Amino acid sequence: MGMARRPARKPRDQYHHGDLRAALIHAALRRIQRDGVAGLTLRGVGEDLGVSRTALYRHFADKSALLATVAAQGFMTLRATLVAAWEQAGKGRRGFEAMGQAYVRFAITNPSYYRVMFGGALEGLARDPELEREGAAAFQVLVDALVEQQRARLVRADEPLQLARFIWAIVHGIAMLAIDGLLPPDNVAVDSLARFAMERLRSGIDPGR
Repeated sequence: MGMARRPARKPRDQYHHGDLRAALIHAALRRIQRDGVAGLTLRGVGEDLGVSRTALYRHFADKSALLATVAAQGFMTLRATLVAAWEQAGKGRRGFEAMGQAYVRFAITNPSYYRVMFGGALEGLARDPELEREGAAAFQVLVDALVEQQRARLVRADEPLQLARFIWAIVHGIAMLAIDGLLPPDNVAVDSLARFAMERLRSGIDPGR
Protein backbone atom coordinates (compact mmCIF):
# COMPACT_ATOMS: atom_id res chain seq x y z
CA MET A 1 0.00 0.00 0.00
CA GLY A 2 1.47 3.37 -1.02
CA MET A 3 1.84 6.29 1.32
CA ALA A 4 -1.13 8.67 1.46
CA ARG A 5 -0.46 11.85 -0.44
CA ARG A 6 -0.74 15.20 1.23
CA PRO A 7 -3.24 17.62 -0.31
CA ALA A 8 -1.45 19.72 -2.89
CA ARG A 9 -0.78 23.27 -1.75
CA LYS A 10 -1.83 26.04 -4.09
CA PRO A 11 1.02 27.44 -6.21
CA ARG A 12 2.32 30.82 -5.08
CA ASP A 13 -0.15 33.65 -5.69
CA GLN A 14 -2.67 31.42 -7.50
CA TYR A 15 -5.52 32.05 -5.06
CA HIS A 16 -8.56 33.94 -6.24
CA HIS A 17 -9.04 37.28 -4.49
CA GLY A 18 -11.75 36.07 -2.10
CA ASP A 19 -10.13 32.67 -1.62
CA LEU A 20 -6.84 34.18 -0.48
CA ARG A 21 -8.49 36.50 2.04
CA ALA A 22 -10.42 33.59 3.59
CA ALA A 23 -7.31 31.38 3.50
CA LEU A 24 -5.27 34.05 5.29
CA ILE A 25 -7.84 34.28 8.08
CA HIS A 26 -7.94 30.50 8.55
CA ALA A 27 -4.14 30.28 8.49
CA ALA A 28 -3.95 33.07 11.08
CA LEU A 29 -6.35 31.14 13.34
CA ARG A 30 -4.21 28.02 13.06
CA ARG A 31 -1.09 30.03 13.92
CA ILE A 32 -2.79 31.60 16.94
CA GLN A 33 -3.95 28.19 18.16
CA ARG A 34 -0.41 26.88 17.89
CA ASP A 35 1.77 29.88 18.83
CA GLY A 36 -0.60 32.37 20.49
CA VAL A 37 -1.43 35.86 19.28
CA ALA A 38 2.11 37.05 19.98
CA GLY A 39 3.47 34.39 17.64
CA LEU A 40 1.35 35.50 14.69
CA THR A 41 3.17 37.24 11.83
CA LEU A 42 2.11 38.05 8.29
CA ARG A 43 5.28 36.46 7.02
CA GLY A 44 4.53 33.23 8.85
CA VAL A 45 0.98 33.12 7.53
CA GLY A 46 2.27 33.72 4.01
CA GLU A 47 4.78 30.91 4.37
CA ASP A 48 2.04 28.56 5.57
CA LEU A 49 0.06 29.26 2.40
CA GLY A 50 3.00 29.60 0.02
CA VAL A 51 2.08 33.11 -1.14
CA SER A 52 4.24 36.18 -1.59
CA ARG A 53 4.37 39.26 0.62
CA THR A 54 2.97 41.28 -2.25
CA ALA A 55 -0.14 39.08 -2.33
CA LEU A 56 -0.49 39.37 1.45
CA TYR A 57 -0.33 43.16 1.45
CA ARG A 58 -3.12 43.37 -1.12
CA HIS A 59 -5.42 42.20 1.68
CA PHE A 60 -3.78 43.25 4.95
CA ALA A 61 -1.38 46.13 5.46
CA ASP A 62 0.04 44.63 8.64
CA LYS A 63 -0.59 42.22 11.51
CA SER A 64 -2.98 44.67 13.18
CA ALA A 65 -5.22 44.73 10.11
CA LEU A 66 -5.26 40.93 10.00
CA LEU A 67 -6.13 40.70 13.71
CA ALA A 68 -8.95 43.23 13.30
CA THR A 69 -10.44 41.18 10.48
CA VAL A 70 -10.11 37.94 12.45
CA ALA A 71 -11.91 39.57 15.39
CA ALA A 72 -14.65 40.98 13.15
CA GLN A 73 -15.23 37.52 11.66
CA GLY A 74 -15.37 36.11 15.17
CA PHE A 75 -18.02 38.60 16.28
CA MET A 76 -20.04 37.88 13.13
CA THR A 77 -19.96 34.16 13.90
CA LEU A 78 -20.78 34.76 17.56
CA ARG A 79 -23.76 36.91 16.63
CA ALA A 80 -25.16 34.21 14.33
CA THR A 81 -24.60 31.61 17.07
CA LEU A 82 -26.49 33.64 19.68
CA VAL A 83 -29.38 34.44 17.34
CA ALA A 84 -29.74 30.77 16.40
CA ALA A 85 -29.72 29.69 20.07
CA TRP A 86 -32.30 32.33 21.01
CA GLU A 87 -34.67 31.46 18.18
CA GLN A 88 -34.28 27.68 18.23
CA ALA A 89 -35.07 27.57 21.95
CA GLY A 90 -38.26 29.53 21.36
CA LYS A 91 -36.97 32.84 22.82
CA GLY A 92 -38.15 33.85 26.29
CA ARG A 93 -36.64 32.16 29.34
CA ARG A 94 -35.40 29.10 27.49
CA GLY A 95 -33.93 31.23 24.73
CA PHE A 96 -32.08 33.37 27.28
CA GLU A 97 -30.51 30.33 28.93
CA ALA A 98 -29.67 28.78 25.56
CA MET A 99 -27.86 31.97 24.53
CA GLY A 100 -25.64 31.86 27.60
CA GLN A 101 -24.68 28.25 27.01
CA ALA A 102 -24.12 28.92 23.30
CA TYR A 103 -21.79 31.80 24.16
CA VAL A 104 -19.57 29.61 26.33
CA ARG A 105 -19.66 26.82 23.74
CA PHE A 106 -18.56 29.29 21.05
CA ALA A 107 -15.48 30.23 23.09
CA ILE A 108 -14.54 26.58 23.71
CA THR A 109 -15.02 25.65 20.07
CA ASN A 110 -13.26 28.75 18.71
CA PRO A 111 -10.54 29.66 21.24
CA SER A 112 -8.35 31.38 18.64
CA TYR A 113 -11.19 33.68 17.59
CA TYR A 114 -12.10 34.32 21.22
CA ARG A 115 -8.57 35.24 22.28
CA VAL A 116 -8.28 37.80 19.50
CA MET A 117 -11.76 39.20 20.22
CA PHE A 118 -11.27 39.57 23.99
CA GLY A 119 -7.64 38.81 24.86
CA GLY A 120 -6.33 42.36 24.66
CA ALA A 121 -4.53 41.90 21.33
CA LEU A 122 -6.50 44.77 19.77
CA GLU A 123 -5.81 47.33 22.48
CA GLY A 124 -4.10 50.44 21.18
CA LEU A 125 -4.78 49.61 17.54
CA ALA A 126 -6.39 52.05 15.14
CA ARG A 127 -10.18 51.92 15.13
CA ASP A 128 -11.52 49.50 12.54
CA PRO A 129 -15.09 50.26 11.32
CA GLU A 130 -15.93 46.65 10.46
CA LEU A 131 -14.71 45.39 13.82
CA GLU A 132 -16.65 48.03 15.74
CA ARG A 133 -19.80 47.30 13.74
CA GLU A 134 -19.63 43.52 14.21
CA GLY A 135 -18.71 43.78 17.89
CA ALA A 136 -21.63 46.10 18.58
CA ALA A 137 -24.02 43.88 16.59
CA ALA A 138 -23.06 40.79 18.60
CA PHE A 139 -23.62 42.58 21.91
CA GLN A 140 -26.91 44.03 20.66
CA VAL A 141 -28.33 40.52 20.33
CA LEU A 142 -28.23 40.21 24.13
CA VAL A 143 -29.62 43.70 24.67
CA ASP A 144 -32.51 43.06 22.27
CA ALA A 145 -33.30 39.73 23.93
CA LEU A 146 -33.47 41.43 27.33
CA VAL A 147 -35.68 44.24 26.06
CA GLU A 148 -38.06 41.71 24.50
CA GLN A 149 -38.28 39.85 27.81
CA GLN A 150 -38.82 43.09 29.73
CA ARG A 151 -41.76 43.91 27.48
CA ALA A 152 -43.20 40.47 28.24
CA ARG A 153 -42.53 41.12 31.96
CA LEU A 154 -40.15 38.18 32.17
CA VAL A 155 -37.18 40.31 33.27
CA ARG A 156 -36.97 43.11 35.85
CA ALA A 157 -37.07 46.63 34.46
CA ASP A 158 -33.41 47.52 34.98
CA GLU A 159 -31.53 49.61 32.43
CA PRO A 160 -31.05 47.12 29.54
CA LEU A 161 -27.48 48.07 28.64
CA GLN A 162 -26.25 47.77 32.22
CA LEU A 163 -28.14 44.51 32.67
CA ALA A 164 -26.58 43.14 29.47
CA ARG A 165 -23.09 44.06 30.68
CA PHE A 166 -23.72 42.26 33.97
CA ILE A 167 -24.84 39.08 32.20
CA TRP A 168 -21.97 39.27 29.72
CA ALA A 169 -19.46 39.58 32.58
CA ILE A 170 -20.69 36.27 34.03
CA VAL A 171 -20.65 34.21 30.83
CA HIS A 172 -17.41 35.82 29.62
CA GLY A 173 -15.76 34.84 32.88
CA ILE A 174 -16.79 31.22 32.45
CA ALA A 175 -15.62 31.25 28.83
CA MET A 176 -12.17 32.62 29.70
CA LEU A 177 -11.71 30.18 32.57
CA ALA A 178 -12.62 27.33 30.23
CA ILE A 179 -10.23 28.21 27.40
CA ASP A 180 -7.44 29.02 29.84
CA GLY A 181 -7.71 25.50 31.25
CA LEU A 182 -8.82 26.65 34.70
CA LEU A 183 -11.96 24.53 34.68
CA PRO A 184 -12.15 20.73 34.45
CA PRO A 185 -11.11 19.63 30.93
CA ASP A 186 -14.55 18.25 30.29
CA ASN A 187 -17.07 19.99 28.05
CA VAL A 188 -19.91 18.39 30.00
CA ALA A 189 -18.65 20.00 33.21
CA VAL A 190 -18.31 23.40 31.53
CA ASP A 191 -21.80 23.12 30.02
CA SER A 192 -23.12 22.23 33.47
CA LEU A 193 -21.49 25.31 35.00
CA ALA A 194 -22.83 27.53 32.20
CA ARG A 195 -26.32 26.13 32.72
CA PHE A 196 -26.03 26.63 36.50
CA ALA A 197 -24.90 30.25 35.99
CA MET A 198 -27.76 31.01 33.61
CA GLU A 199 -30.30 29.52 36.00
CA ARG A 200 -28.99 31.68 38.84
CA LEU A 201 -28.89 34.74 36.59
CA ARG A 202 -32.43 33.98 35.55
CA SER A 203 -33.64 33.95 39.14
CA GLY A 204 -31.70 37.14 39.87
CA ILE A 205 -33.32 39.14 37.06
CA ASP A 206 -36.81 37.75 37.57
CA PRO A 207 -39.27 40.66 37.86
CA GLY A 208 -40.78 39.19 41.02
CA ARG A 209 -37.55 39.69 43.01
